[in-house]
Parts: sequence; structure tokens; C-alpha cells
Amino acid sequence: MAGTMVEFRANGRMGSGYLATPPSGKGKGLLVIQEWWGLVDHIKQLADRFAAEGFVALAPDLYHGKTTGSPDDAGKMLMALNIAEAGKDIHGAATFLLARDDVTSERVGAMGFCMGGQLALYAGCEYPEQIGAVVDFYGIHPKVHPDLSRLGGPVLAHFGEQDPSVPVAQARELVKQIQAAGKTVEAHFYHAGHAFFNDARPEAYDKASATSAWERTLEFLRTSL
Repeated sequence: MAGTMVEFRANGRMGSGYLATPPSGKGKGLLVIQEWWGLVDHIKQLADRFAAEGFVALAPDLYHGKTTGSPDDAGKMLMALNIAEAGKDIHGAATFLLARDDVTSERVGAMGFCMGGQLALYAGCEYPEQIGAVVDFYGIHPKVHPDLSRLGGPVLAHFGEQDPSVPVAQARELVKQIQAAGKTVEAHFYHAGHAFFNDARPEAYDKASATSAWERTLEFLRTSL
């Protein structure tokens, strides 16, 4: 990994995250929001991948140093997460990016996976003046309820047709709600299950679906920011 850990102000306190910068030295800003495992190497590596594609990518650490490989512990950490405080961390991360000389976009993108996908959508609604595009990979969190009327930019969503955590009917309902709020959303459904993008989990990873989703995500972010 080529990035580095950084600190930033988050509503009067300090937050931290993993920052990866592009070889060109400048790029559009992007927040990469973690899954329920925490800021693990997989998320850092994704920030590096986005940096290699020309983005200044920051993955905020919403668990403040805690990570886990246990689904039981991850579920407990997800449910214990204070959504308002996590929002402050994401807001601080966006502010940090936009203040950097190497960030060329007027607003940043927010994208995430599972818990992070729902938090990216939440952040796009809470901070539309800073977040201009959202990518939601199979987002789920029972305590997050975004005010979709406040979205300030388009949404790209990726769902697995075989995902028991986010059933297709539930995913399609979210798409309808975004449309009903008068917002722009592009949704794709893949012949795959939950976490199909996570190549650190061979039991869940689906290469064909992940490759398509990656290419669509890059195109979306480049044209939307």
C-alpha cells in the first residue's frame, strides 16, 4: 500500500483515515467508506486502486482503530456505531479533502460497501454542499435512514440478485424512493451475492460482477464530479 494515515478535524475533535494520492499529483476527491469490518487492509487497498485511477482517495476510520475478522464482532460494532458521530467523521473527511491543493473537484464523491454504502448515501444527503456523487454497493444499516430529498448529486447503486442481506425487492424499493425524491439514480443488479466486490473474501467475491461494477463506478465518478 502506498498511502498514509492522516488526521483531520471532525466537529471539534480529531478523526483519522487512510489517504492515497494519484501519481499525477492531483485528482478529484473521493471518500471510501468501510464495511462493518472496520478500516481493514481491503479498504486501504481500494483507496490505493482509486488513487491509481487518478483520485485523491480518503478512507475515514469510523471505528477509531478497531477492526475485526469475526462476523459476530462486526455485527456488534455496526450496531454500536453512533451514526451522528460517524456522520461528523465523514463530514470532517470531506472538509479535509476539499481543503487540499491536490483535490481538483468542487465537491467529493462518497462511496462505500455494505454498511459503508448506506453511510455514503446518508452522507450525500446530510452534506450535499460537499458531496456531489454517491456510489452505494449493497448498502445496509438498520439505523441509517437517509433524507433522500436532500441529495445533492446522482447515485450509482450496485446490488447482488442473490444477496439475502439486501433482497432485490428492497433494493428496487430504495431506487424508487430516490427517484420519487426527484433525484438521479442508476442501479445495476448482478448475478452474485452480498459482498461480491470484496476480493479479500473468496467465498463472496464474484470476479465478473466486480469487474463490471468497478468499470461502471470509475466512469460514473469521472463524469459526475
